[in-house]
Amino acid sequence: MITRRTHVALLAASVLLTGCGGGAVASTAGTHTPSAEPSRTTPTPEISVEVAPQQIPGLGPRTRAKVPADARQAVVVTGRGRDSSASTVVLYERTSAGWQAGASWPAHNALKGWTDHHLAGDLRSPIGVYTLTDAGGLLKDPGTKLTYDRGVGFTSPGTGFEGEPLAGSFDYVIAINYNRRPGTSPLDWTRPLGAGRGGGIWLHVDHGGPTHGCVSIAEEHMKELLLALDPDLHPVVVMGDATSLNH
Repeated sequence: MITRRTHVALLAASVLLTGCGGGAVASTAGTHTPSAEPSRTTPTPEISVEVAPQQIPGLGPRTRAKVPADARQAVVVTGRGRDSSASTVVLYERTSAGWQAGASWPAHNALKGWTDHHLAGDLRSPIGVYTLTDAGGLLKDPGTKLTYDRGVGFTSPGTGFEGEPLAGSFDYVIAINYNRRPGTSPLDWTRPLGAGRGGGIWLHVDHGGPTHGCVSIAEEHMKELLLALDPDLHPVVVMGDATSLNH
C-alpha cells in the first residue's frame, strides 16, 4: 500500500480541480456427379477457421501500432461520437488463438467527448493508448493484482453535470497513465507533461452522467475489471471515439 496520509487533503483537492471529480479446422469433400464417365471425387482444400481475431476489432493500423507488443490485456473504450459522452467498454485478452472479447459494458466519458490534445478543464477525454498499473479507492481492495491504495482521498462530494450525486464514484478507481507517474497512487499529483495538460484521468464507478475526463462504468463492472487485470499481462486502455480508433 502506498497511501500518503499526510497529503490526503491536498491530493483530494487536486483531483477535484483537474481530474474526474466531476484454430479449429473444417474440411469438405467433393460430391459424385452421375455421368457416363466413371464417378470422381474432387477434394476441397481445408479451410482454417479463426477461433478469435488476430487484431482487436475496430482498431485501425495507427491505433494498433500504439498497443505495446507485450500487452496481453486491453480495455477498449469506444466512444459513440467525437462529441458524445456515451461509450462502451470491452476487456480483450490475447491468447494463442487471438484476441478474446469479454462482456460489453455501457460507460460514460467526458461531457464534451474526446480530444487528441487534452488540456486541463476542456471537459474532453484524451484519445490514445495508455498503460494501467495502479488502482485505489474509498473501499477496501476487492482482491486486485494491481497495486491498490485505499484512503479517504477518494471521497467524491458534490453533484455531476446532470445533478446526479457523485458519492461513491471513487469507491474503486484504476489510474489511466495519461500525464502521470506510473507506480504511484492514483492520487499522486506528478504531471510529467505539466499541469496544463490535465491529469487525474481514471476508470471509476459510474455516477449516471458525463465525467470531467474519465471513463466510468457500473460498480459491479469495476470490481470485475479490478479482479481481471493482471500486471504480468501488461494491461493497457485503448480509448477514443469509434472514428478516431479506426485510424
